[in-house]
Amino acid sequence: MKDVDKAVAVYRDDYNCAQAICSVYSARFGVDSDLAKRMACGFGAGMGRSAEVCGAVTGAFLVLGLRYGMSDSARPEDKELTYAKVREFIARFRERCGSTGCADLLGVDISTPEGFREAKERDLMTTECERIVAEAALVLQELL
Repeated sequence: MKDVDKAVAVYRDDYNCAQAICSVYSARFGVDSDLAKRMACGFGAGMGRSAEVCGAVTGAFLVLGLRYGMSDSARPEDKELTYAKVREFIARFRERCGSTGCADLLGVDISTPEGFREAKERDLMTTECERIVAEAALVLQELL
């Protein structure tokens, strides 16, 4: 539970959902937290606030790549294992949260000015996004 709490705390510290997941879990694999935050920055809010795939999900994919990913072309089985872990993450996350899409998870499309304003007014980035970061972290821990 400790890393789940850390990820939520990073998110509360004004980092995005992808940065929260990636910075906490990447340290296990030798990636500096600051580097992980920079690397994951563009994935927040459904990839650059496009409300596509949730940043907590894409942050988890980055970490799964660090853990299982192929770095040697002579080992294509590592790529297949990574893809399998990503698919398993997606299935488990959808089971818990219903979707992997940012707009679906929040119930508003934050890629539009109106949707972003509504999300802010309803405090969704605090209430829903914190919950989603925690769920993504829990699923990720199961797979690491």
